[in-house]
Amino acid sequence: MIIAQEKRKTNIAEFIIYMWQVEDLIRAAGFELGQVDQIVISKFDLPPEQLDEIRTWYANLITLMAEEKIVEKGHMTFLNNLIRELNDLHLRLLQSPEEKKYQEIYRTAHENVKSFKEKSPGPFSSEIEACLTGLYGYLMLRLKKTEISTETKDAMISFGNLLAALSTRFREIEEGTRELP
Repeated sequence: MIIAQEKRKTNIAEFIIYMWQVEDLIRAAGFELGQVDQIVISKFDLPPEQLDEIRTWYANLITLMAEEKIVEKGHMTFLNNLIRELNDLHLRLLQSPEEKKYQEIYRTAHENVKSFKEKSPGPFSSEIEACLTGLYGYLMLRLKKTEISTETKDAMISFGNLLAALSTRFREIEEGTRELP
C-alpha cells in the first residue's frame, strides 16, 4: 500500500507494474488474507495501526479481484482504465507538434514494440499495454535469474524510456503543470 501510493504519485507506469505484481501475489496466496499477511504484511516493521491499514488494503484488493472474476488471470478494471488513459495521452503526444522529444523516444522504441507484439501471444489493447507487459515479463525473468539476451535488454530499455517519458507527462498533467495536448 505504501509503495503503491508513492508510485501512483511519482510514476504511473511503475504503479501499474507494481499492482500487477500485487495481483500475482494475491493469486499465489490463493486469495487468502492470512497467506498475504504471512508472505508480505508480517515483514513490515510498522506500528499496528499501519499494519491494519495495509491488511485492509490487501483485503479490499482480494475482494475486488474476486468480484471482477480475475482469479486466474487479468487485471483490475481500474488498472485497465489507467492503461487506456496512458494510451490516449500517448496518441495525443504523437500528434502534438510540441512533443518532438517524446516522438523521438517513441521512434526509438517503435520497432521493438512491433517485434514484441509479433512474438508475444497477446493480444494487446495498445502499444502502451505491450510495453508494460514486456517490462513486467522482463522483471519476472530477472527475478528468476534467467539469462536475458542483449537484444531483449535493449528492447526493454527502449520500453522503459518511452514509459518514463509518458509517465512524466502524465504526472505533469495531473499536477496541472502541463496542458493536455
